[in-house]
Amino acid sequence: MKAAWYDRSGAARDVLQVGELPDPQAGPGEVRVRIAASGINPSDVKRRAALTGPPTTQRIIPNSDGAGVIDQVGEGVKTRHLGERVWTWNAQWQRPNGTSAQYCVLPERLVAPLYEAEFAAGACLGIPAMTAHQAVFSHGDVRGLTVLVSGGAGAVGHYAVQLAHWGGARVIATVSTPEKAALARAAGADEIIDYKTEDVVARVLELTAGAGADRVVEVDFTANVASDVKLLKPNGVIASYASSARECMVPWQALMVRGIEIDGVYVYTMKPAERNRALADLDALLRRGTLIHQIAARYPLEEIVAAHELQESGRAVGNVILEPAFE
Repeated sequence: MKAAWYDRSGAARDVLQVGELPDPQAGPGEVRVRIAASGINPSDVKRRAALTGPPTTQRIIPNSDGAGVIDQVGEGVKTRHLGERVWTWNAQWQRPNGTSAQYCVLPERLVAPLYEAEFAAGACLGIPAMTAHQAVFSHGDVRGLTVLVSGGAGAVGHYAVQLAHWGGARVIATVSTPEKAALARAAGADEIIDYKTEDVVARVLELTAGAGADRVVEVDFTANVASDVKLLKPNGVIASYASSARECMVPWQALMVRGIEIDGVYVYTMKPAERNRALADLDALLRRGTLIHQIAARYPLEEIVAAHELQESGRAVGNVILEPAFE
């Protein structure tokens, strides 16, 4: 099969290579997916660069998200799955072989039906959509609540706006450009705040008649925790899935006095019940065909270096997708 891989950590252009590898075979309880689209996420490029763990000395086929068609099943897996269109998640979590290849073998539990959505859309779902779901619903339903989505046009934020709106919340999204404002509005945001030109705390309090938001879906905990505390109602929740710094000081006294909870959202270690709810809700939305998928760029497998570099540049608005060609 054609695949992209690295066998040492480093910059994309220094370590990524594309070539031929043996076709993998599905073992007991596994399926083999013929990959039509592979999603690149921040965790994929950070893992390649050894920013979130020790340098690697083994061959790694990167990327955890993908979509394609099941073309082989292992012992114990029903043959009715053959030919099924699926999306995948956690393909390269604690495993060496991800989705930047023509084939990916993974446990049957790590695939879900894609229905009629395009493969590129399926490759967007794993990390971004499941992270968004957990961040929005980490403390239960949101119907009738006000949810602030920080970075409402980003890969996770765009799904978070949609899911909070679908869940019945009033959604306020922060953005940095008019173009991103349009994306967040189309996704279901009721109110938009340009954090480059507006005071986010003052605007949230104004929009909520001084009451504040019930929950915040946070893209940068370090940069925004002090503001989040000020704009949340007492007993509010900050559900954060990323931060510009690995460590930071928090306004502990204000958090404690106001009873504000902090939920660190890490998609790879979601509790089984949380993951099952996310899968069920995303399945329902996929069946209806109502999810909007924001794809920033598509690259052929041979251009994985450029794709990884775009992802880590921070310039991509939405998901970066590889599309390995079927033979």
